Amino acid sequence: MTHQDRQDHQDPYRLGTARAIPTAHGDGPDAVSRGDVVRALLWAVVVLSAVANMALSFTGAAAPLHLASGVVTVLAAGALVVRGLRGRR
Repeated sequence: MTHQDRQDHQDPYRLGTARAIPTAHGDGPDAVSRGDVVRALLWAVVVLSAVANMALSFTGAAAPLHLASGVVTVLAAGALVVRGLRGRR
């Protein structure tokens, strides 16, 4: 008998707790929250705008483009910091 045959027992090698069966609404323990999505998008914006700023530096682009990508980077990083500080309360 393999561990796949035993549906009523938890896998002995799993480090986490037993998972519940999620409902049709997606509100189970493995559901991705809106905050997780926003945080991932903010990190993507920070990384992409920082890379864009670096690429603009190497190509010798105009100063307004540097400023625009820098402002986007700072705003996204600031939003991440604010969300992180609010989450500690």
